[in-house]
Amino acid sequence: MELRQLNTFRTVASTLNFSRAAEVLNYVPSNVTMQIKALEEELGVRLFDRLGKQLVLTTAGKRFLTHVQGVLNKLDEARSVVHDNEILSGTLTISANEVICAYRLPAVFQLFRSQHPGIRLIFRSVPNQQLKQTLFEGTADVVFMLDEPIRSSGLAVEPLLEETFRFFAAPDHPLAKRAVLQLEDFHGEVFLTNEKGCPYRTMFDRSFEKEGIDSITYLEFQSAEAIKQCAISGIGIAFLPEIVAEAEVERGELVALPWKIPDLYVYTQMLWHKDKWLSPIILSFIEAAREVLAIEEESPTNSNQNKIFIKHSE
Repeated sequence: MELRQLNTFRTVASTLNFSRAAEVLNYVPSNVTMQIKALEEELGVRLFDRLGKQLVLTTAGKRFLTHVQGVLNKLDEARSVVHDNEILSGTLTISANEVICAYRLPAVFQLFRSQHPGIRLIFRSVPNQQLKQTLFEGTADVVFMLDEPIRSSGLAVEPLLEETFRFFAAPDHPLAKRAVLQLEDFHGEVFLTNEKGCPYRTMFDRSFEKEGIDSITYLEFQSAEAIKQCAISGIGIAFLPEIVAEAEVERGELVALPWKIPDLYVYTQMLWHKDKWLSPIILSFIEAAREVLAIEEESPTNSNQNKIFIKHSE
């Protein structure tokens, strides 16, 4: 068993694509395939299942990845001690959902790349409900989540930015012209939301259940962009983070309805595994994210709340 095979396995586990892993490692795809095959033969187990065009880790592969990450992390740590004053190089894997990827991370990536052009960045878009698992499986170094305050005994959680959710509608929607809305005004309306299981949808359902309303007409989507475009078309009222619709509101394509969603505290949060060695590469990326996204000024109310949040997350 060779270190290059372990590194290849980790890269394939991160990208779940032989061709992409070959590109990252600067190998030809056949070389990657041969290394994984040799590793599987030596271990006597399959590390990956090929489900049509999709590559997934087997149960044995997931267990093996945990130990491989530990071995390679120790090796990276040793290398960083030897080359402490040299230019950083290596690979960093980041995961987030669609909204954070499109509206929050580009500026972080730009800053980080300008500081460390020799580091190869791999980004994987992952549904919100699967992001924590990528850290436990070792397929991501750092993840970003858009959710209410997260508590975890195994993960370090750092809130960066409070996000506001609003209801949006087309300018010609009957409710768009109202200065004040009452709860009964929403009866009979169609709401454009994420599918059940998504944290945003859970928040939405809870806010209306508290008001005693449980019969709501939904159109469900997997994509925030699809929700936004359907709202622009006049199909219904969109429930979205404010950042997603800023440009459309400025252009007059959407209007934010005058309705405050009660008891909704959502943050863009940065997470990593507590037991993971934070290499200079990871630490540099974390600092870049803080520089771009962290809240610089807090109101007295939010300040107290965030301090409690951080204390529980350490």
